Amino acid sequence: MLCGNFMLAGAQEEGRPLRGRRDAGQKYEALSSQYNQNSVDSSSLILTSRALEQALTQYYIGLYSSPSGIASLNAALERGSIYLPFIREEIRRRNLPPELAYLPIVESGFVITARSRSGAVGLWQFMMNSISPFDMRVTELIDERRDFIKSTRGALQKLQDNYRTLGDWHLALAAYNCGLGEVTRTVRRTGVRDYWELSARNQFKQETLHYVPKLAAAAFVLSQPRRFGIDIWQDQFEWTTVPLRRQVSLDILAQEAGIDRELLRNLNAELLHGITPAGGCNLKIPLARLASVTEVLEREDIRLIRYHYHIVRHGDTLWSMSRHYGASLNTIEQHNPGITGRYLRIGETVIIPAFADIAPAPAPAPLETAVFNGSHVVARGETFWSLGRRYGVDPQALAEANGMRLDQILHVGRTLKVPIIE
Repeated sequence: MLCGNFMLAGAQEEGRPLRGRRDAGQKYEALSSQYNQNSVDSSSLILTSRALEQALTQYYIGLYSSPSGIASLNAALERGSIYLPFIREEIRRRNLPPELAYLPIVESGFVITARSRSGAVGLWQFMMNSISPFDMRVTELIDERRDFIKSTRGALQKLQDNYRTLGDWHLALAAYNCGLGEVTRTVRRTGVRDYWELSARNQFKQETLHYVPKLAAAAFVLSQPRRFGIDIWQDQFEWTTVPLRRQVSLDILAQEAGIDRELLRNLNAELLHGITPAGGCNLKIPLARLASVTEVLEREDIRLIRYHYHIVRHGDTLWSMSRHYGASLNTIEQHNPGITGRYLRIGETVIIPAFADIAPAPAPAPLETAVFNGSHVVARGETFWSLGRRYGVDPQALAEANGMRLDQILHVGRTLKVPIIE
């Protein structure tokens, strides 16, 4: 998980130590007297008096409560309005601190499609290497880090596990940001099991030093909406799921069922191309449109997905079609049972789901006969597809030049005949 896709105007100080500066200290002292903790629940496990008296927490309270900060928070709450009821219910069900509902503000600003520079994705900013324990898949069609149900359950489970290991919610939050292993090693090395003391000793990286104060500040401001001018009158959104037995384009379904297109996409943001997988899935829809969606799905005369119909010409390959239409080989094969790249017939029709509005593929340029007079020793992870791109040759031709099938596994250390790249 990574901190801070959600940035406030004027927060340029992040990334530099803020302690030890006279003017900053004076500013924090003034803020501390202005933003006291009197109106905060004394039983809170995150908004503790110690958390709120920290200089960095006071600094971020000042930013979040500024006019631009309030505008940013209101915009984030509006984006999160379709997700927050579920998040809060999951938090209540697990008996977790209610302030955790605001962690996506720090992580992603409630932008469901958010992606950090390091590749963390979704409301809760999951990295690829952290999803395996939480029943999340990433394929060519689906990235379940953008599924607000699965990612919320995964994030809360991770936070819960962190707390069980560390016994402190501030440390658990720090571990969500920089990793449980990192925090555990820091505690063992220093003998200190206190986030604020470790922060005072500069035992965390800068991002983690700012992470918990950001959440405490955001939760402090949001817990007092009338005082700070937070828009708490968001419409109560209700949704439900419907099982699908066939592939559906979200755009077509939205049009036929009278659903706002952007709303339907945000509810199902895990569908990377706005198309459900061939094996079916549970689609999330506004509860108010359940009847109209059910009616549309039951009508066999409505085609709910668009296709490209590609007529094979001389020089076409599955690889070239995959590149042009943006559909993986596996997807093309699923929609064309029995098709093989080795035996494409000129004139046959290949059905390819339309992931985007793409013009028909141009006629293939005449192929120059590749001369396979070089050699390549196979390294780990290489395939005919990756080698085809590297050497500028059709993968099928590369496989045939080596007496192999395109779907055969390349074993590390095997020597292949390849063209010489000049």
